[in-house]
Amino acid sequence: MITRRIFIAASTAYGLAACAPKPPEVPPAPPIPPLPARYGALPDEPYPVPAVPEGVVPERLWLQEVDNPFPFEPEGSVVVDPAAAYLHLVTGNGRALRYGVSVGAAGFGWSGDARMQFRRKWPVWKAPDTMIARRPEFEPYSVANGGMAPGVGNPLGARALYLFQNGEDTLYRIHGACEPAYLGKAVSSGCIRMLDQDVIDLYERVRHGARVKVLPADAPAVFAATY
Repeated sequence: MITRRIFIAASTAYGLAACAPKPPEVPPAPPIPPLPARYGALPDEPYPVPAVPEGVVPERLWLQEVDNPFPFEPEGSVVVDPAAAYLHLVTGNGRALRYGVSVGAAGFGWSGDARMQFRRKWPVWKAPDTMIARRPEFEPYSVANGGMAPGVGNPLGARALYLFQNGEDTLYRIHGACEPAYLGKAVSSGCIRMLDQDVIDLYERVRHGARVKVLPADAPAVFAATY
């Protein structure tokens, strides 16, 4: 039996619930558009390069032609902007090709001017002594032991560009083997990582001896206000 007291209490509770503010509606994230065909599998490579999964890489990190944000850099030079997670290849006529990259995690970033001394297809990876000191399990892949053979699982992926400064190896590379989910993030041990499809494209375009500028990681992102 519903008494008058119970009825009044229930009515009050209902009234309070009706007056409570509703939580704001969070609009769903817009879907990532389908990837261009260039990010499909590459069956003609010596080792399998799988297709980039759909819906993982944001559109801003796809390879695209843009206005050159570094007009004082000569044609053919490469500029890496870690804060924006972009690599630009200056193509001339005020234009550049922009690639998405992953960069060095905190404490592993490198910046400065360098020269692309040489490049390799499906390179051997040789773990630096500094890395082996931190990660002894990589000792089998040291310089003394000949490194890791190219192929699936090699940290350098399908291509590598080797950066030298004043004639000395910086030990930093621009290379492939970036897992799509990590593109655009600071996750590597200092190197500039790209999707294999993109580093293959860059490899074919960049000239021997090209100037490479890596901006400081704490520099303001060039595209922060635009993209």
